[in-house]
Amino acid sequence: MEARSCGVRHVCALTLLLVSVCPPRCRSSWMWLGVTSAGTPEKLSCSNPPLSARQRDLCRRKPFLLPSVQDGARLAVAECRSQFRHERWNCSTSAEPPVFGHELTSGTKETAFIYAVMAAGLVHAVTRSCSQGNMTECGCDARLRGGVSAVEGWHWGGCSDHIQYGTWFSRRFMDGTAKNMSMSRGGYTLNTMNQHNSEAGRQAVDRMMSTDCRCHGVSGSCAVKTCWRTMAAFERVGSYLKERYLDSVQVSDRSRRKMRRKEQRRPPVDKHQLIFLNKSPNYCLEDRRRGIAGTRGRRCNRTSTGPDGCNLLCCGRGYNTHVVRHVQRCECKFVWCCYVRCRRCESMNDMHTCK
Repeated sequence: MEARSCGVRHVCALTLLLVSVCPPRCRSSWMWLGVTSAGTPEKLSCSNPPLSARQRDLCRRKPFLLPSVQDGARLAVAECRSQFRHERWNCSTSAEPPVFGHELTSGTKETAFIYAVMAAGLVHAVTRSCSQGNMTECGCDARLRGGVSAVEGWHWGGCSDHIQYGTWFSRRFMDGTAKNMSMSRGGYTLNTMNQHNSEAGRQAVDRMMSTDCRCHGVSGSCAVKTCWRTMAAFERVGSYLKERYLDSVQVSDRSRRKMRRKEQRRPPVDKHQLIFLNKSPNYCLEDRRRGIAGTRGRRCNRTSTGPDGCNLLCCGRGYNTHVVRHVQRCECKFVWCCYVRCRRCESMNDMHTCK
């Protein structure tokens, strides 16, 4: 009996360990959709993507949203790469889950940006699909339609983006709740940190929304003006989140037993701020165990003083200079009839790569 009870305790302990370790990776495995080759929506099904059990259940209840989930993942991964293309950490991804490797569970500033931009991409893609009429469950935001602005003298109309539905779905899909549950007292865990940053990403889409208007009247007069709310281009959302990344705040880790009194008295962070638990590595040298590619072989700008400059990007190791021949068509002219004649131009350019 003692051996059996001991075995049961070991199984229970192992199960609790797996439950405590798995959620961040399981919930984030859907990000793999952001690096898959562009396929037809008909090939997507709720059993194909690496989803958690809760996400798969939500997908089966709302299968029409799966193409938007894939669009949101691709949008976010592309924007992450664009924002960090000149940095030591260039938002590198792998073709297999977990897409972002060690950064998904490291609790660093990079983890914060990943969760924020992925949540924002999901909101943006789902909301856009609603506004385009691709779904029967949502459409334009009709709450403002018919209202009048007494000060400006214009009417609410058109098709306002239904961001509330996109935000609701993003929370249910990523966090498992329809409400914002990211606030934490007495320190953060990796899970609550990720939820906070995901919510900050959703709020970024909302904050970047603008009011567009169109005039109606005789001979171009603005006798009547109709306005609606629309989301900003996702590039603007990405730039906003990059600023939040640079100003991110380190918070206390609840899993550590001893907390300084200064950390306990620290005021709560704003919901629009990105937060992190651990300081980032310098990303200079390759570390296969942690999934860090390093900067060796990366192209750098010899004259730049920014993060893409050879001095910073190469971490002081120096750089190699290569002469590259560039061939392109030039001085193209249209010849009647009917073809284009071009010259073949060559140029020699210096290319610098980190040692």
